[in-house]
Order: sequence, then structure tokens, then C-alpha cells
Amino acid sequence: MAYIATAGDEFVTEYDRKDRRLRVIYDNATESNVLARSFQKALYRDDAGRRITNPSAGPLFGDAAEGDDLESGTIYVLRSQSNLPEVAKHRELIHKIGVTGGSVEARITQAAQDPTYLLADVEIVATYKLFNINRTRLENIFHRLFGAVRLDLSIADRFGKPVMPKEWFLVPLHVIDQAVEKIRDGSITDFVYDPTTASLTSAGRRTAP
Repeated sequence: MAYIATAGDEFVTEYDRKDRRLRVIYDNATESNVLARSFQKALYRDDAGRRITNPSAGPLFGDAAEGDDLESGTIYVLRSQSNLPEVAKHRELIHKIGVTGGSVEARITQAAQDPTYLLADVEIVATYKLFNINRTRLENIFHRLFGAVRLDLSIADRFGKPVMPKEWFLVPLHVIDQAVEKIRDGSITDFVYDPTTASLTSAGRRTAP
């Protein structure tokens, strides 16, 4: 499945034909910058091809199971009990965001021995159940959205090797709530996180630094 995200300005080719560049996003999480005519030819060559023209096909994910749902998962938000100065200073703001197909409680039983959890116990502050999802892609959404405020911290594992946990972010809990709602209704791609205002902002109207 392919989605035409944007279309560039029209131009005339050397053969005196009108064309334009398209930003096309595919359901395997890849993108391409193809010519409109080339894309049209590819569609016409596929006898089984179909066009989905209704942009309001419903939410990306749901919080209730349907009969044909293939995969479910839980988004979990954790708060660290670590005494590290960097964590203690901003404890209410630092959250680990992850996705699991199993029990969150079971996942964190060994948190105090795992550098991924900052070698400390953690508190579950929020969970959200979603159905018909790809857990890896869902995690990637959070990494894209909050990547600029990822906690920059290195911690040594039991062998003394430095580990940099990737799922801890300096973001308020209420913003995570808003992000999950926008994931559910399918509008999350229209937003970015603005650290200067600690809020989700329209991707085209981000506050200038």
C-alpha cells in the first residue's frame, strides 16, 4: 500500500510533457521521491491495483478488539526510582515509553538489575491497550516524535560496559497521553513535539528556536 504524502511543483519534461515529483510512503515504512508519470505507469501495469480515495478510513489503532485483529500490544509509561542526580532532578518529567505484547508487570520485574531501566525499580504511571498494530512501528513513532528530548545518559552494565538507554524521554505525562490519542485517531503524523513549549505542535507550525 502506498500513500502520496506530497506533490511537488509541476514542470515540463524534455519531451514537452507535464510531470511532478511525488513523496510516496509505503506500508513497509520506506519512502521514495518518484515522478508522477512513473508512479501512474506502475499503477496501470498492476491489474489488481486499487485506489483508496477516502482519507477518513478510521483510526490507526483501536482500544477494543475486533474479530480480524492480528496483533495487540500495550504502550507503557514508566517512571524511574533511580537516585542518579540526573534522574532525581527531573523525576516527574523523565519517562520510559515502550510497547510490549505481554505483561508490563512481568517485563519490569528485574528492572533493578537491568541498565535499560537505569538499574533501578520503576513505577508504572500509565498503560494503553491497542489492537491491530505493529509494535516495532509503534515504538518508532515515539522515537521520531520525542527523539529530540531523549535522555542523554550512559550507565554501566554489570560487566562495566557503558549502555545508553534509548526509551527514556524528558516529556510530561499529559503530552504522552495526547500523543497516544493522536496515534489512535491517525493524526500523529501531523504533529511534532516542541520542547520550548512542552507541547505537541502542528508539523508545519513548529516554534522557531
